[in-house]
Amino acid sequence: MRALSVAATGMDAQQTNLEVIAHNIANINTTGFKRGRAEFADLLYQTERAQGVPNRANQAIVPEGANIGLGVQTAAVRYIHEQGQLTHTENNLDLAIVGRGYFQVQSPDGGTMYTRAGAFNQNGDGQLVTIEGYQVIPNITFPADVTETVISRTGQVSVRIGNDTEYTEVGQLTMANFANEAGLKPLGDNLYAETPASGEAVIAAPEDPGYGYLRQGYLEASNVDAVKEITDMISAQRAYEMNSKVITTADEMSKIVSQNLK
Repeated sequence: MRALSVAATGMDAQQTNLEVIAHNIANINTTGFKRGRAEFADLLYQTERAQGVPNRANQAIVPEGANIGLGVQTAAVRYIHEQGQLTHTENNLDLAIVGRGYFQVQSPDGGTMYTRAGAFNQNGDGQLVTIEGYQVIPNITFPADVTETVISRTGQVSVRIGNDTEYTEVGQLTMANFANEAGLKPLGDNLYAETPASGEAVIAAPEDPGYGYLRQGYLEASNVDAVKEITDMISAQRAYEMNSKVITTADEMSKIVSQNLK
């Protein structure tokens, strides 16, 4: 009975859906996190009777056929790159992007990764790094006797050294944009990698046309909506229960058939 396998694909799809929702809820307080959404597609159809062909030779064309669907499959887990709310912090090296764009950070193998999480700090050499210790690109190095740091909307990094009255510019931050943000590959640690689906990174300064700007002393919060996730979780649970009920009903129908054949 096809209903058993069809309902099984439905249960598997809803389990995937629930796992995505659970991941969203788990990261509700993760800086720069972008929520995911499971998307599904129907499986191939088994044709019992074709439409658009004569039922018999020299007869009328059949207007409708009988195509029996074989279930559902996971098509993608799409990450929604919407702006999260800004949270004020007390750290002058915390940066939030308002609008489009990603910070660039250097991976241990020398490659480039991308993030929206601007919780930055300094390492022992005075370089600007992420909380995981990855160096920010382009490299920003602070002198040892900095007393004040100012980062403008456009990414200019200036510092006051000692008792100087003037600020000294120590670097310029840039951002990356992609033709298809949904095509970025999540790596964990709030990081993404470029893929052929995302297109190549296009680098520019903050507040250039098509790019967002920076807010110093702020962090971008997760864009997870707790109410929506709970609603989606209940919906996934109900769908799972319905598919389970189909399996139970199909099994009972099979028992009736087997008993009648005895």
